[in-house]
Amino acid sequence: MQRFNRIEFEEINVDLSKGHHLSPQYTGNYALNTVIEPALGIPTSRNAAAEAEKVLLSSLSKLENIWLTGDGPFLLGGLQPSIADLSLVCEIMQLEILDEKDCSRILSRYKKVLRWIEDTKAAMNPHFEEVHNILYKAKKNFERQRLRVAKTGSEPSNKVGVHSKM
Repeated sequence: MQRFNRIEFEEINVDLSKGHHLSPQYTGNYALNTVIEPALGIPTSRNAAAEAEKVLLSSLSKLENIWLTGDGPFLLGGLQPSIADLSLVCEIMQLEILDEKDCSRILSRYKKVLRWIEDTKAAMNPHFEEVHNILYKAKKNFERQRLRVAKTGSEPSNKVGVHSKM
């Protein structure tokens, strides 16, 4: 374990040319394991989802107790959002696709994180909402699919109706 500014971290070398960033270690996240893969009819692993949740909760705890401890509303007490704030808040926004109960169960205990998300949104609007509009549409489609599956007992299809414009 290494330290920088009194913060422990582990440096991991990722060779993008060899596709290391596409390995399960890097692509496995809670939203993927609990919402996206089931919606696409991809078999999921309860162990992978449980492990992803542990990593997520540990990361949120570190964010709450280390990175959001300064006087300002942004990371390290900044008075304006940095590229780090924007990058990290976009990662956390993936939790928007979870059902409300699950999202609340995960995020509600992290009051500073919730406040920081709102502060970052406010500082970056209207662009923040514009960029995340596709995420909000995906959330609605996932909610409709969950309701249909619960109501009919049918298996999810691999068509959730959200396509990237990239």
